[in-house]
Amino acid sequence: MTSRPVPAVSPGHGGLDGATARRRYVTVSFLFWLPIGMSIATGVLLFTERGMGLAAIAGFYAVHSLTAAAMELPTGGLSDVIGRRPVLAIAGLLNLTAFTLIGLGAAGWAIALGMGLMGLARALSSGPAEAWYVDTVHAHAGPDADLRTGLARGSSATSAALGLGTLLGGGLPWLLGLAPGLGEWPADTTGGLVIPLSVPALLGALVEGVFVLYVLSALPEPPRPRTTLRRVMGGVPAAIAAGLRLGARDALIRRILLTASAAGAALAAVELLTPGRAAALMGTAESGALVFAGLACAGFLCSALGSQLAPFVARFTGGSERAVLASLGLVTLGLTLLGLTTHTMSPLATTVAVTGYGLVYLGLGAAGPNENDLLHRRVDASGRATALSVQSLSLQLVAAGAGLGAGALPPGPLPWLLAATAVLAGALLWVRRAAPAPPHHGPSATGGPVAAPVPAGPLHDTALEETHPHARPT
Repeated sequence: MTSRPVPAVSPGHGGLDGATARRRYVTVSFLFWLPIGMSIATGVLLFTERGMGLAAIAGFYAVHSLTAAAMELPTGGLSDVIGRRPVLAIAGLLNLTAFTLIGLGAAGWAIALGMGLMGLARALSSGPAEAWYVDTVHAHAGPDADLRTGLARGSSATSAALGLGTLLGGGLPWLLGLAPGLGEWPADTTGGLVIPLSVPALLGALVEGVFVLYVLSALPEPPRPRTTLRRVMGGVPAAIAAGLRLGARDALIRRILLTASAAGAALAAVELLTPGRAAALMGTAESGALVFAGLACAGFLCSALGSQLAPFVARFTGGSERAVLASLGLVTLGLTLLGLTTHTMSPLATTVAVTGYGLVYLGLGAAGPNENDLLHRRVDASGRATALSVQSLSLQLVAAGAGLGAGALPPGPLPWLLAATAVLAGALLWVRRAAPAPPHHGPSATGGPVAAPVPAGPLHDTALEETHPHARPT
């Protein structure tokens, strides 16, 4: 009886096994998103307390969104050129600076600069951590290793961090106001720089410091060739161009990008239209904001649950492609329920609407890990982060356009049903299974043929374990 060959472990990844890599990936995901969640509940209120008008506040958020969208592809390519760990560390340092500026800044330029830095950090963080996890698992267990569990837990950690951060960010200023004199003490001792509403942002800056230290100490990766600024600047545009060609060369990747666009339409509708419905239900903007904070936290928890269930959905439906189809069907149902209940606020309609809200996030959470499992089977390590950035850019650009469209439409069921139609169209893309990639002539870790991936670009990966291109069959 012959023993099955064990894949060689790359010393560049510190000899980490799959379970250890998964734990570290989950920790990195949680630490990065916790401060962002803490800023959700207090952001607008903090800027208002600093004397900013609604138009200025909208401008601050526009700075964040436009910076993230503009830098998505360049920074994805940067990760493939200089490595995952340094890009993640830079993202953490940028967020640390951003939260400090937002927490202490009383001038509009300081807040705008902080939001821009946060948008740049968001673009930098899109892909490197996940790419590091996939590279490390491949180095230890080979191309046939299971990725769904780790991707699902990482997505669950992100959702849990956002939910917990939202509760902490909303609760800390309230708790400070309970003790007599405690809420005024920070402002009195800092000349008004620190107020209760700025405490979550400043605490988020401390968490970002922990994130940077953890990334530098816990995410080993193979050494890359010494490079210069000129080589980096020359390699990044090539990675961008390669990322833009991904969808044109592979039908499965094109489906994934279109599905990300459909998810962007769904998120735009939910995030834009739900606060107004909550305020109308409660009668005042303040109580509506409180209800929306609770809904947002519940949505993050539903997304975390959906991500955790993603491997089970794939097994139950017969593969990642069918799992995406079923998950997007759930999102379509949730948006339809939200649309059909817009004209009434009866207890039954409210219950149905809340159920629809939860189904949207549950379905998106279950679809994400299965989509990315398929994506990682089609691209190799040299362009993995770039491919993730293209996927994120597809979501962000469509979300921006869909948000503008939903805001221009008359209130009622139409915006919700149009979003549901977009998601249904994305779901129908998965009715037929994608054709497999051309076979590779070399052996896989299991002894069978391995499908060749779509190379994302001319950049050469220096990971010691990558001796030939591969993709992981579904």
